[in-house]
Amino acid sequence: MALFSTRTSAAGLSIASNTILILLKLAVGISTGAVSVIAEAIHSSVDLLAAIIAFFSVRASVRPPDADHQFGHGKIEGVSGAIEGLLIFVGAGLIIFEAVDKLQHGSTLEQPLLGAAVMLISAVTNTFVSRHLHNMARKFDSLALEADAEHLRTDVITSVGVMGGLVLVAVFGIPALDPLLGLGVAVLIIRAAWSITMKSYQALVDRSLPSDEVEVIEQVLDEHAQHYLEYHRLRTRKSGPQRYVTIDVVFLPDTPLELVHEIGDHLEEEIRAKLPNTSVLIHPEPPGTKDV
Repeated sequence: MALFSTRTSAAGLSIASNTILILLKLAVGISTGAVSVIAEAIHSSVDLLAAIIAFFSVRASVRPPDADHQFGHGKIEGVSGAIEGLLIFVGAGLIIFEAVDKLQHGSTLEQPLLGAAVMLISAVTNTFVSRHLHNMARKFDSLALEADAEHLRTDVITSVGVMGGLVLVAVFGIPALDPLLGLGVAVLIIRAAWSITMKSYQALVDRSLPSDEVEVIEQVLDEHAQHYLEYHRLRTRKSGPQRYVTIDVVFLPDTPLELVHEIGDHLEEEIRAKLPNTSVLIHPEPPGTKDV
């Protein structure tokens, strides 16, 4: 998918695929009366909104720093992920409402195998699109694309489940299986929404970098321990794809200023080499300085 190898084009691919699948699911769901297929259409509609949000957020998040946003626009992706998570909760609520109504008042289901065929098309399409979005999310370290990929991966799981259920309806003739499948879809959607919302929250509140990335920084510092006395107040955070690291490094009082500057530059370069998209600030201090 070289054609969709940028952030915005990957998000655009998700918008296009979701739009087509929504129209297909709605047409079949309404014509057959399958609440599970209509639930999947609602699920895809939420995914479409999420994809649109992701499309605009990834464009905005890569804008360079300006006078009003001196640390860049990376947190836009965190906001995007939080909105997407809330939208998924709304979609799940709509599905539960429709499924409960069908269980209470009964429902008729025509041509369940037609609905199963649509679910198969949806599962295959979203498998390829979600894999591509996951690859692009890792490549660009994009929370918005990762959230979008998670939506579609959940869609694959629910589509396969609904497809199997509709086949059972066709074989055993039990229409109540259809709204029960809708409720099952809603439960999986809520689980995905919670995961996405928590990831976005952590990004917005400046949570520290993952422990494996902090270990990389500490390893670089330890490899050059002979050039300084100690370090403390290692602080990290992340804003979109950009990492921020600040470290207080203690030098001997008689260390020439030029050497202090040289060692600091070298540490910053090595950390950036091992952790791309990282802004590193080394703060030199004399012995006896206490943490603040």
